[in-house]
Amino acid sequence: MFDLSQFNEYKEDNRREVKKAKSGLPDSLWSTYSAFANCYGGVIILGVVENEDGSWYTTGLQNEDKLRRDFWNTINNRQKVNINILADKDVQTYQINQDTIMVIYVPAAKREQKPVYINDDLFGGTFRRNWEGDYHCTPSEVKAMLRDQTEDTMDMKILENMQMDVLNMETVHAYRNRHMAYRREHVWEQLKDGDYLERIGAARMLNTDNKLHPTAAGLLMFGDEYKILYEYPEYFLDFRELLDPAIRWTDRLQSSSGDWTGNLFDFFFRVYGKLVKDVKIPFKLEGAVRIDDTPVHKAIREALANCLVNTDFYLPRGIVIKKDADSIVMENPGSIRTGKKQMLKGGISDPRNKALMKMLNMIGIGERAGSGVPDIYSVWENQGWEEPTIEERFGPDRTLLTLKFIQKQLVKTSGSKQAIQSKRIKQANKTSVNMKKIRLYLQEHETAKTGDIAELLALSAARTRALLSEMEDVEAFGTNRTRTYRLRR
Repeated sequence: MFDLSQFNEYKEDNRREVKKAKSGLPDSLWSTYSAFANCYGGVIILGVVENEDGSWYTTGLQNEDKLRRDFWNTINNRQKVNINILADKDVQTYQINQDTIMVIYVPAAKREQKPVYINDDLFGGTFRRNWEGDYHCTPSEVKAMLRDQTEDTMDMKILENMQMDVLNMETVHAYRNRHMAYRREHVWEQLKDGDYLERIGAARMLNTDNKLHPTAAGLLMFGDEYKILYEYPEYFLDFRELLDPAIRWTDRLQSSSGDWTGNLFDFFFRVYGKLVKDVKIPFKLEGAVRIDDTPVHKAIREALANCLVNTDFYLPRGIVIKKDADSIVMENPGSIRTGKKQMLKGGISDPRNKALMKMLNMIGIGERAGSGVPDIYSVWENQGWEEPTIEERFGPDRTLLTLKFIQKQLVKTSGSKQAIQSKRIKQANKTSVNMKKIRLYLQEHETAKTGDIAELLALSAARTRALLSEMEDVEAFGTNRTRTYRLRR
């Protein structure tokens, strides 16, 4: 995040912030510390000021030793900062242009440490980072971080005010049939429904009345949608298929339609069938038997399971699965509990809904070893397809996985490699310039339509929309005809 040799190339962004600090520690230092800790981490550079064009120049520090003492005294003062996640090595000083600067490396906080807040004010002092600034977290964002702190996940909660009749028994029996087909002659096969549901984590005995009550996981997996809304008012499942550009939707499935249960179990199997229906993968033979369940099918199944078990069902906008001719996009409310870097590395399983994961594992779906996402990447690599992408958004928290069925470009010669690389660098530079123009325009005008921005950049409307969709700090609102863009707040 900081290399002294690259100092003149840097500008402020969502990972870097400069502050003057000529007469002492600036108070804004602490909101930036909170913002970086609650996102991906970042560096705070003291003794540096930003020019109007975004470049930096040094102003230096006075009495560096006092500044360092004040910093450590303040960050360890619980009335100012609720937790210190830094070590001595995270604060370094450097000499540049005959000036001393201090660089504070702020790591991303672990989920057990979030939210990191200041001024002894949980809801008023919790910040996150967007493109070039710190913003106050909403109460729902703070509550989401608090929910993620505990080892007992939210879906283990006993719903004391609900009885077992909120569960759809047809769905329960469909689940039991799949379980017994996957694990023949299982010891739970002869159990009554109530005992069976207790064993799988869908129900628990309440000490106050000695009766079984559904758990949140049981309600999500087996309840009817209108009953799920009693506990999760923001609950919503949406599958959209767009295979013909002339038609708005070639297929759509929503939990709120009222013509099916709307629960997770039924959603999973209905949507999985739609996702793999058009996947063109050669079948395999074992002897004379055709094997249709290829690694690609398993990877899509794993991705869909990950989407469900990592959703924060209290957050708005719900689960959205989008399929077109070349890709599948899976969106779920909630940030990545292990962090994106650890998710891609694998080896640690930390689902947001452990009870739901257990239920899916019992019918042969999902990966408990934390290798699910790396396996998906490996399958895509073996197929020669473009690498999947994972995007994490905040305000509200949201995770997006994109799986493309597009072959990588094959490069035959080193000369063409260089030409392609040069073209990519030029395109990336041009894209960066255009994105900066968009940000400046939106800062000045607050909102803009696609046509306004296309005219500004001298680009087509289609290219402008594609550019806007790549900008995490820009959000769209309104319908297709009235769609307007603004900077995320």
